[in-house]
Amino acid sequence: MTQARPIALSCGEPAGIGPEIAVKAWNKLRDSCPFFWIGDPRHLPPGTAFAVISSAADAFSVCASSLPVLAMSFKSPATLGQPKAEHAADVIQSIETAVRLVQAGEASALCTAPIHKKALIDGAGFAYPGHTEFLAALSGCKQVVMMLASEQLRVVPATIHIALAQVSQDLTPDLLRKTIEITAEGLKNQFGIPHPRIAVAGLNPHAGEGGAMGHEELDWINALLQDMQSHAFDLTGPHPADTLFHAAARARYDAAICMYHDQALIPIKTLDFDRGVNITLGLPFIRTSPDHGTACDIAGHGIANPTSLIEALKMAQTMAKAS
Repeated sequence: MTQARPIALSCGEPAGIGPEIAVKAWNKLRDSCPFFWIGDPRHLPPGTAFAVISSAADAFSVCASSLPVLAMSFKSPATLGQPKAEHAADVIQSIETAVRLVQAGEASALCTAPIHKKALIDGAGFAYPGHTEFLAALSGCKQVVMMLASEQLRVVPATIHIALAQVSQDLTPDLLRKTIEITAEGLKNQFGIPHPRIAVAGLNPHAGEGGAMGHEELDWINALLQDMQSHAFDLTGPHPADTLFHAAARARYDAAICMYHDQALIPIKTLDFDRGVNITLGLPFIRTSPDHGTACDIAGHGIANPTSLIEALKMAQTMAKAS
């Protein structure tokens, strides 16, 4: 078990709902899940009870009564609903600071508020598709895995943000093997599951139905899973995806590996839309995030739902204790 340390929460897009839900999350969690926010205090909602801290450890002494803030000075105040390219470098610095503190052992985990990718590209030439790839680059990881998790289900898509027509090209034996390996390691080291059970979905309907609906299962997926089973991986599949997510099936595995984005995200968002948490496995530290975007259209209206961020912070705390 790791020594108690607070969670670092990067600010995300200042013009979005990130600052608002950070305050709502702190109001809900207080000292039950200590975290500190890294950003410009001017971007917090008016009237926020916050306390500027000089180090991560200071969060413990103030979190019961104030939102701990590791303060930055952005180039300008935020205009709600209108991302500014001039904020890009500072948003990136918030993430980099959080990573540095986690890697230095001053924070137990990283939780990231949503970023506005176009603003980062326009203002800082951001060269990454999103947080996940940027964090992998910062930590020198060649491959990481995206997991979506809630109390009811953990899913990992082997391929993510690509066209459906491209999935069968990008889904290679090496990619699937590495995805399974990283998932199994994450379940052991960050979830405290010593012998993780992993179910693997088929690529095709009915897992190919003996070649009648596709050949990938017969050509290589079956053989890959059998080889990994012979090396002590507790795997089942490939399963027809339409029978993998009902309650009785979910009780038989700790995580499901899916072949493409919607195969993984539709079931978890149907089962637990507000409480899904985005987790990056394969990094040398714990990273969670709410499973939604910046929602600039509702920023400042007071209606943003903080549930996914609250769950992301709680998940980070649970994972830190299990690591």
